[in-house]
Order: sequence, then structure tokens, then C-alpha cells
Amino acid sequence: MLNLISAAILITGTAHSQDSAAPSIPREFRAAWVATVDNIDWPSSRTLDTDHQKAELIKILDTASAVRLNAIVFQVRPSCDALYDSKLEPWSEYLTGLQGKAPSPGYDPLSFVVEEAHRRGIEVHCWFNPYRAGHPAQKGPYAKSHIRYTHPGVVKQYGRYLWLDPGEPQVQKHSLEVIKDVVKRYDIDGIHIDDYFYPYPEKNETFPDQGSYARYQKKGGNLSLGDWRRQNVDTFVHGMYQEVKALKPWVKVGISPFGIYRPGIPSSIKAGVDQYDELYADCKKWLNEGWCDYLSPQLYWPIAQKPQSFPVLLDWWISQNSLKRHIWPGLYTSRVASDEGKTWSLKEILDQVDTTRQREGATGVVHFSMKAFLVNAQGINGAFSNGLYAHRALVPASPWLAVGKIAEPKAKADRIDGKIVLHLRPGNKTAVRFYTIRVHVGHWMEPRFTSDSTVTLMLDPSLKPNAISITAVDRAGTESDPVSVDTSSL
Repeated sequence: MLNLISAAILITGTAHSQDSAAPSIPREFRAAWVATVDNIDWPSSRTLDTDHQKAELIKILDTASAVRLNAIVFQVRPSCDALYDSKLEPWSEYLTGLQGKAPSPGYDPLSFVVEEAHRRGIEVHCWFNPYRAGHPAQKGPYAKSHIRYTHPGVVKQYGRYLWLDPGEPQVQKHSLEVIKDVVKRYDIDGIHIDDYFYPYPEKNETFPDQGSYARYQKKGGNLSLGDWRRQNVDTFVHGMYQEVKALKPWVKVGISPFGIYRPGIPSSIKAGVDQYDELYADCKKWLNEGWCDYLSPQLYWPIAQKPQSFPVLLDWWISQNSLKRHIWPGLYTSRVASDEGKTWSLKEILDQVDTTRQREGATGVVHFSMKAFLVNAQGINGAFSNGLYAHRALVPASPWLAVGKIAEPKAKADRIDGKIVLHLRPGNKTAVRFYTIRVHVGHWMEPRFTSDSTVTLMLDPSLKPNAISITAVDRAGTESDPVSVDTSSL
């Protein structure tokens, strides 16, 4: 049983309704990327001890909860390194200042994040970079367990970065094993890859995959270089989806590609990287084939910027979603905190969220990055928590991932030391990700979500609940029927 104080939920908020029935909970994906590469979001320094690292993670999660986000996309593999306890890759330099060095005192950041996020009703999606092997922000030596030493033939220098060659079978196998290892060992809600497939082009350089392409041709392959590269990435993405679903069907697979599929598609989009022909990423195909559960194209341009218009691009991506998977665009929210002379107004981001809400087929957004909320740039936290995110929302359900039918939970309430304590447990064998708790004290208070099975309701002493409604939400986001808690003896 969890400590009652640490599991406490403060029931506050404005009324939704004076009706006797608990109001339904809205659905919207409200996520933020938590970037660890170059210590963008966490940890703030490579020299923090374990206690300070944990304190910063708690601040991230508490801030996310206060803003009423319901998911974080946590970067666990920036460059073939690990922000978690891995036997396949070394600890990240961004965590301890030296690649391969474990935190001291020892702990597993990902285990810590998963437990603490779920207690706050926040999903955790693990963000992997499948091909990047070295970043110029890394200052120290590479660990002997890093892939540049264990499999040097598959690692290529390109510009200032090290890259895995996607044409090497060993690369496909290794990166998939890394993702599978995390899916097996952690109770996560999703895995996530971003826009780094073949690298963005370097001026006057050619990606050095001549050897792997020549071996492909020697074995009878007749695809052009571009088609072969796209096939390599297709094989990885399709394999990733299949492997994750074979292990845990409910774990969502998300992809966040560059926001423009190809310049000229649609016709008003005049400029941008051609990810099909330069990154060799056919993300429209992946969406149409069902090789992801959600797509978060990085729409990092203002609404009024016609050559890369946010609403025009969003509408196009929605139009490509033939299987009706989730479309949750990525927003460049950190532009409101920029110190580069290109700062956006907060209104731009608020308008982009509102624009997304106006589109049937887009049911949420992902903010890049958590830093904007951590520094409360331009008062962004209050603008969301008192405005567009004034009420909590559940992540949209993914019915194609459901395993069994979630039953209404078992729930009872006691008075312990003058406080109301809820005892919650599943109603059947379908795993519960979150319980939703709604309390009526003359009006329905703001709901709370948690994975805790023992919850203390900290009510104003003058308030006596005349109704408590509980539902269970499974890992696919399906919500049970509500159960009413007997409050007569409270």
C-alpha cells in the first residue's frame, strides 16, 4: 500500500455541472517532448547527483500535471546511449558527464519516471533515435560498450555526427533489440521515433553507405540508391511495429516525422526538406499501412507563413489518414521561450492548439519542448491551465489496441484519521492504467487520474461529498462504466 500522504489528491477546481450524474471526461492528447540530448530539458546539468536528478523529474511531472498535460515523450536513447539501466548500450554522458558511468547513488531514471508519471495520471512514451550514434554535444570519450567500438563497421562519420548505416542488417537488428528491451522491461504507454532516419543532408558530403549498397547489388538487388534507402527505413519501421505488438499489443507506436512530406505537396507548400528524397522516409506510406498508432508531424511554422502553412499542412496530413489512426501534430512551443531573436508570441501556440481542435481527425498535440513550461515562458502555464487546458482530459482511446473489455472497478471509501481514503481495485483481469475520480460536493469537482490503488481525498473540512464516481481506464484508453462509492458513512 502506498503512503497515504504521498498518494494524496487535492480535490479542487471549478464546477462542471450541478447534475447528479458525473460529467463525461473530454479526450485530447496533450503531450510534451522531454529532450535529454544536450541536456535540453533534463537533466539540467551532467553533474547532478541522483537526488537532484529525481527532484528535476518531479518538477517536470508536477508542472505537466499543473498545466493538465496527460503525456510526456521522454527521450531515452539520444545517440546509441541510454537514460535507463541497459545491458545493450552505455549510460548517457548527458546523465552523468561520462558515457558508461552509472548514476550515483544508483537508480533507474525510466523506472522512476514511469511510476511517478502514472501516479499523476500521465502517460510515458519512450523516445528513441534509431540511427544517430554520436552528437557533437558529447564532450567526453565513448564507452567501450558503445556501438562505435562493438560494431565499428556499421558506424559512419557524416558531418559532425556519427550515424548508423540503415543499410546494414546489424543496425536494424540492434536498434530493434534496444526498443524491444525497453518494451519488455518497463510498463510504458508508447514508443516514439522522430524525424532522424537517413540524416539531413550535409553540404558537399555524401552519406557513406557505398559499401552496404554495393553488397546489396552484388546479391542481385536492382533498386536505385534512393529506393533501396527507403526500403531500408520501411523495413525498420514495419519491423518495429510488428515487434512491439508481438510483445505488448497495447503499447502505442508513434512517429514524429518532418512536417512536410515533399515540397509541392500540397501545391501551396513551396519550400522545405524533401524527406522522401533526402531523409528517405515515406511516412505517408507508414500511416496508410498502419505501421504506427499515431503520427505527430512536426509542424514548426506559424499559421500565417504561407510557404509552410500550419493549417494547410495539418489538413493534408489528416487527409492521408485512411486508417483513422491518431494525428497529433508537433508544435514548436519552445519558440515562445527562444532567446535567438525569433521568439513567437504565446498567442501563436494557443491559436495552433485551437486550430487543431477545429479539425475533425486531429485529437491533440505534442509540444516541443517541456522547457517552455518549466520556465513558464510568457506566462504559458497559466494561459493553458486557465484557458485551453482548463479541464483535464484523457488520452484518446485506441480501440484497435484493446485487449479484453475493461470492467467497472471495485471501490470503497473509509475515514482514516479524519480523512476520506479510497480503496480501488480492478473489476476484472483487464489491466487498469488509470482510475478516474470525480467528487460531488454540491457540484462536480475537477476529475483526477491516478494509477494508485489507495488515494486520500483532501477535502475542505466544511465539504462533505454526496457522491464519488470512479471509472477505470485500460492501457488502450478505453474507459469503464462508472461505479458510485457509498458515501453515507463518511
